[in-house]
Amino acid sequence: MMRKTSVILLSAATGAALTLFVTQPRSVLMGSVARAATSDTYRQLNLFGDVFERVRSDYVEKPDDSKLVESAISGMLAGLDPHSSYMDAKSFRDMQVQTRGEFGGLGIEVTMEDGLIKVVSPIDDTPASKAGIMANDIITNLDDEAVQGLTLNQAVEKMRGPVNTKIRLKIIRKGQDNPIEVTLVRDNIRVRSVRARVEQDDIAYIRITTFNEQTTEGLKREIGNLTNQIGADKLKGFIIDMRNNPGGLLEEAVTVSDTFLERGEIVSTRGRNAEETQRRAAHVGDLTKGKPVIVLINGGSASASEIVAGALQDHKRATLIGTRSFGKGSVQTIIPLGSGNGALRLTTARYYTPSGKSIQAKGIVPDIEILQDVPDELKSRTDTKGEASLRGHLKNDGDEKTGSQSYVPPDAKDDKALKTAADLLHGIKSTATAAPATGDKAAIDKPATKAAN
Repeated sequence: MMRKTSVILLSAATGAALTLFVTQPRSVLMGSVARAATSDTYRQLNLFGDVFERVRSDYVEKPDDSKLVESAISGMLAGLDPHSSYMDAKSFRDMQVQTRGEFGGLGIEVTMEDGLIKVVSPIDDTPASKAGIMANDIITNLDDEAVQGLTLNQAVEKMRGPVNTKIRLKIIRKGQDNPIEVTLVRDNIRVRSVRARVEQDDIAYIRITTFNEQTTEGLKREIGNLTNQIGADKLKGFIIDMRNNPGGLLEEAVTVSDTFLERGEIVSTRGRNAEETQRRAAHVGDLTKGKPVIVLINGGSASASEIVAGALQDHKRATLIGTRSFGKGSVQTIIPLGSGNGALRLTTARYYTPSGKSIQAKGIVPDIEILQDVPDELKSRTDTKGEASLRGHLKNDGDEKTGSQSYVPPDAKDDKALKTAADLLHGIKSTATAAPATGDKAAIDKPATKAAN
């Protein structure tokens, strides 16, 4: 339960440290303060207290003491690195919902358009799909409250709620003269972090959008479904698309990698002290039965997705196609601060691929680099700056790399990386569109070993 509610990208070692911190904070902290009583640190804490009291007494308007403390904590953590932060109680709850991938709601994927909520698509077998809600429906009212004026997050929060509770939606649908009103009963909704389809009749295409607690389960289900649908003998291989996947839970990255591996190290995490190093290894049982695997990455592939890509590349289990990944090679631990006090999101370790390399601020170089044809109007917005461009990022040895293309064509027929992957699985050399990344040689049966993150 600790893992499910308290950690993002958390290894076994940091889990143990978290338990110690939560159950014995007073004796640890009191001992530290006593030892530091005559130190510089103690004098600095006195300085903070002086400033805090001066602001409380002399600021032009009476400040909120709790906000002052929260701001001080936020500033302290923000000064460490781009990924350490303070989460208030609400942000902590939202993060828990996101990582669980499960919540009470309606089962609608939505976006904001002209101040109104537009349905992208209903999720199969949910209250929304059963009620006949359709893609492109416009939601104008939630119960008796107009949506206009709310942010997307505020509207989503209102649609979520306890299972078996009701909510009324007013909907405008193209072709209907009058608004449609429908009452839905919230149910337990699972976020679809894994989507799949058959590509060119004999290829299993699986898209992983994030790493939450549902990801490995969804991946295994889709591997089985597509293998049965295509037929094991006819199946040419798997394309695993992790482009623009921002990451998520370390445990899920490990189990996703393990799905394709028979043995060997998947990732190691190394904290400040050598004894904190932890290594995660694969278990026997490649669910794809040794079928060829191609992984698609780009500048938006970060964190957990880089762990998977790095592990499969280092073990020569997959060929990586696309552009260099984001380059986030650090682990964050979520440390709850007690009821109502939120939590710390603290960088506690770097992670390393099986070859022992860190791709922090460097990214993973694909075996075959593919640049997409980007529409002129989007060219200024299709490159991701990467970890190395973030102020205060953890440094790495050697040359750091910034910027990589992150554009994915909305129409699969225009997707050069996808086409190259399919050609390789069919044994077709696509030299016109694919070339080994600089300094690397790549082939479907022998991908190059790279530094991965």
